[in-house]
This record gives sequence, structure tokens and C-alpha cells, in this order.
Amino acid sequence: MPKKRILPYVLLGLINNKGSLSGYQISQEFKHEVGDFWHASHSQIYPELARMKEDGWLIDHDEDKSTFYNVTEMGHQVLRDWMQEPLTDNEEIFSLKLYFIKEQSDPLLGDLLKQELKIKQTKLEYLQGRLKEVFSDKKKIQENFGHYLILTRAIERESNHIQWLEDKL
Repeated sequence: MPKKRILPYVLLGLINNKGSLSGYQISQEFKHEVGDFWHASHSQIYPELARMKEDGWLIDHDEDKSTFYNVTEMGHQVLRDWMQEPLTDNEEIFSLKLYFIKEQSDPLLGDLLKQELKIKQTKLEYLQGRLKEVFSDKKKIQENFGHYLILTRAIERESNHIQWLEDKL
């Protein structure tokens, strides 16, 4: 099954949050803000903007030798529909969706946090089960110490994520 393209939703979210952006400004958002958790190159952005315009998700206008993009009503609906899709075990998507929530009162915020909490709890239970299964005694830990460290680090990471999510709910 082909992987769903995420870039159009990222572009919609960026433009929606700022109101109007040029291609250059969008590239700068990827360098400075969104780039901490999502990457897109110049060569990916412009063709996607053209497709989104053809699909009716964006309109553009020229101003001071630059083309600026705005989200259409259809684009707003497409973005909201994507934001409401259930999360999968992909922390980047969670981060993106969280980034695009503007207001603390948005009901989608609680839904996203609860979904991510459930995903992280399931992952933590799995990792803890693996730890018990693979490292049932000190000898097995000593024989595969690097693996043990990786697994315990993953457990600590998931535990910290769960604590963070619970604090936000």
C-alpha cells in the first residue's frame, strides 16, 4: 500500500496558521520552525503548491514580485479532516498535528493527546514485555549489554512521553 503523502497537509497547516505565505516564507518555516520535526526541500514544496492550487485547496496572488498562497474553504476542510484522522504510531504526525492547533480550547487537542497517550502506553507495555522476555537474568544482560541499554532507554523514553502527555491532559 503506498504511503500517504503528508506534505500537502503540512503546507496547508503552515499557510492556515500564518494566513498567507510565499513559497520563500514556507521554505523558511521548514528551516526554522517545522524543521525541528519535519523536513521538505525546495524542490518538493513548489510542485506540491501547484498541485494543491489545481485541487482547489489554495489560491495565490502576486504581490511585490512574490506569489503568496492562501487556504481556500475546501483547503480548510481538507486540513481539518486530516487533523481528525486517528493517529498511528508515528510521532512526527502527532507533532505536526499538535503544531497546527492554534487554541488551547480546540477540542481536537484533547483527542490528540489521548490518542497519543494510548499509543505510548501500548508501546511501553510491549517494550516492558520484551525486557522481561529477552533479559530474564543478569547473565543475559551481561551477554547482550548494548541491546539491554537500547531497550531500557526506549522504556525510559516512552515513560517520559507518557508522563508529559498525562501532565497536559
